[in-house]
Amino acid sequence: MKQILPRLLVFFIGVPAMAALILLVPQYNHLALNLLIIAASSVGAVEFALMLRSKGFLVYPVEAAILGSLSPLSMMLIVSFDTNPAITQSLFIIGASWLLVSEVFYRTKDFSNVLNRLSAGFSVMIYPGLLLSWIITMSAMEYSSTIILVFILTVMANDSIAWVAGMLFGKSNKGFFPVSPNKSLAGYIAGLAASVAVCTALTYHFPKAFVPDQIAKLPSGMLLGLFSGIAVIFGDLAESAIKRSCGFKDSGVMVPGRGGVLDSTDSIALTAPLFYVLYRFFF
Repeated sequence: MKQILPRLLVFFIGVPAMAALILLVPQYNHLALNLLIIAASSVGAVEFALMLRSKGFLVYPVEAAILGSLSPLSMMLIVSFDTNPAITQSLFIIGASWLLVSEVFYRTKDFSNVLNRLSAGFSVMIYPGLLLSWIITMSAMEYSSTIILVFILTVMANDSIAWVAGMLFGKSNKGFFPVSPNKSLAGYIAGLAASVAVCTALTYHFPKAFVPDQIAKLPSGMLLGLFSGIAVIFGDLAESAIKRSCGFKDSGVMVPGRGGVLDSTDSIALTAPLFYVLYRFFF
């Protein structure tokens, strides 16, 4: 019960603030939003690195912050400033090269943890930054404000309705996925239905951004919402698996009622590339 009020405040303040950022500050292909994604990726990578450290996979926080920001930073330079992709993509190569070469400089005769460190380093480069960078890719599309808003609302509708349904109807059907024993089957079903309903409705509400022929629009919107909703669920469960493996309840404490930044972006991260690909395919 202690988390209800903070979570509601975050929702009723966070959703309008995010919508305002998307709709009112679209300059330089959503530069403000892109910078926020870079910051979230960097902080999320630090949280991930701290969890990995508890299992002996060492990545320093400053190192994780830089590595985690490389993919979204590269994409932001391309999208917002029209930088040569060959130059910006080299940031990722530099990060990968650093992980490989840095092992040479450690003053130790024990190299048993080199593979652990490399695995952890490459992991924080990918999660969540590489996945979140697909939102920045969306910001370069025509009708980008609409597309990103539909994406965010589809994800957040799933998360919010699943939480409410779980509280109201989920007491007797928890533990459907053992990795997250406090989540309920009622919550999963309600959240998935919310994603389908919201995404389908918004494809009709924003016809310019979602324009196959009218006969195909209904099934296309439903399928976009359905597959996105499934990705939202599995994004949350995947992060739960990581936390349980590392013995953490939350990835951090920065977001009231939700935990860390990684706890708030896990579903967004996994859903972003799938939503982008399906949007391009259907619409």
